[in-house]
Amino acid sequence: MKKSNKKFGVIAIITLVIAAVCSLTSCSDDLDVQQSYPFTVEIMPYGDKITAGQTVELRFEIIPEGNYTNTLYTIRYFQYDGEGTLKLVDGPVLVNNDRVLLESKTFRMNYTAKSADAHKFLVVVEDNFGSTPWEQTFEFNGKDSGDDDGGKIVDPIVTPVNPVVR
Repeated sequence: MKKSNKKFGVIAIITLVIAAVCSLTSCSDDLDVQQSYPFTVEIMPYGDKITAGQTVELRFEIIPEGNYTNTLYTIRYFQYDGEGTLKLVDGPVLVNNDRVLLESKTFRMNYTAKSADAHKFLVVVEDNFGSTPWEQTFEFNGKDSGDDDGGKIVDPIVTPVNPVVR
């Protein structure tokens, strides 16, 4: 082999080694995609008085700090006092401590009192990434507190369990 060919071969090998090292230590092709965002839940005002057979509508909206399209939210609840049912409007009746998938970030629930006692329950909303869950305790006084309206909940928040259709 001639001296110029040897020199060219050595330069080619060095160039290939440098190119290989640079490609192994260059930028990563992995994108740093944030999937988990903190969120809050806003609740529309609701009546705090309820008697047996009455239903209170609770309206919620999940407000995340960022948007990731594959985020899923679930809801569950824990009943502490009183007896009643909590149902997603257009959805299932919730079972104490069972998670239910929320179809939308905006949803409504109906709590129907089955007793005249005080009612107290905790609602928990969680995402599928393990962010800090949102929690809110709801309390309804089933007794007449002596106020001017006799402790009744004023419509449209309260609707009868079996409304009369005329």
